[in-house]
Amino acid sequence: PTDSTACLINESALALMKFKNPIGQLITDNPDVFHVVGVIKDFIQESPYQSIKPIFIRGPKTWMGTILIRANGQRPMSQNLAVMEKIFRQYNPLYPFDYTFTDEDYAQKFQSEQFIGRLSILFAALVIIISCLGLFGLAAYMAQARVKEIGIRKVLGASAANITLLLSRQFVQLVALAFLIASPVAWYAMNNWLSTYAYRISIGWDIFLASGVVAIVIAIATVAFQSIRAALANPAKNLRTE
Repeated sequence: PTDSTACLINESALALMKFKNPIGQLITDNPDVFHVVGVIKDFIQESPYQSIKPIFIRGPKTWMGTILIRANGQRPMSQNLAVMEKIFRQYNPLYPFDYTFTDEDYAQKFQSEQFIGRLSILFAALVIIISCLGLFGLAAYMAQARVKEIGIRKVLGASAANITLLLSRQFVQLVALAFLIASPVAWYAMNNWLSTYAYRISIGWDIFLASGVVAIVIAIATVAFQSIRAALANPAKNLRTE
C-alpha cells in the first residue's frame, strides 16, 4: 500500500533539493504528497546536447503514458514481446501494442554525428591521397632538377643516406610549417563543435602531436622512393655532358 505514493529521484534532483538523507523525505505535488524511496543515477533522458535535468519519477498513483521494461536476456526477444503483448492486451485490449527499443531510439540521436564522421573519414582519405600524389610528383621533379648536384655530392663523398636526408628535409619542413598553421585552426573549429555537447571530451596537445607525427611520416614515406632512387643513381651518368 505504501507504493501508491512512492517516488524516485535522480542524482541531479538530489543535489538540487540538498537532501542529506533522501529516503523517506516528502515531496509535495499539489494536491499529492510523495515520499522518496530511492535515488537513481543520472542518465540522459532526452537530448545528448543538454545537461541532465532533475528527474522525479512518481509511483503507481500517477498516470503513465510510457513504461520502460528491461527484458530477460536469457530468452529470445520475440518470446519476451509475446509475453508483454499478452499482458498488455489483458488490461488494455482496445489500445495498440506500440513499442520501441531504447538502444535504437538512443542511437538515432547520434545519426547525424555518425554521418558526419563517415564523410570526414572519406574526405580526409581523399585529401591524403591527393596530397601524396602531389608530393610524389614534386619530389620527382626536384630530384630531376638537382640530378647534377646530387652527382657532384656523391663524387665528393656524400652517402646515399645524406642525399636522401637532403632531399627529404625540405618536404618535412613544409609539412611541419603547414601543421603549425593548421593546428590552431583545427583546435578552434573542433572546440566550437564539441561545445554544443553538454558532455564532451577535451582536445589535448597529444592529439595534435600524434597527427603531426603521422603527417610527417606519410610525407617521408611518399618522397622516400624518389629520394633514395636519386641518391643511388650512378654519378658518372648524371654528370655526363650531352
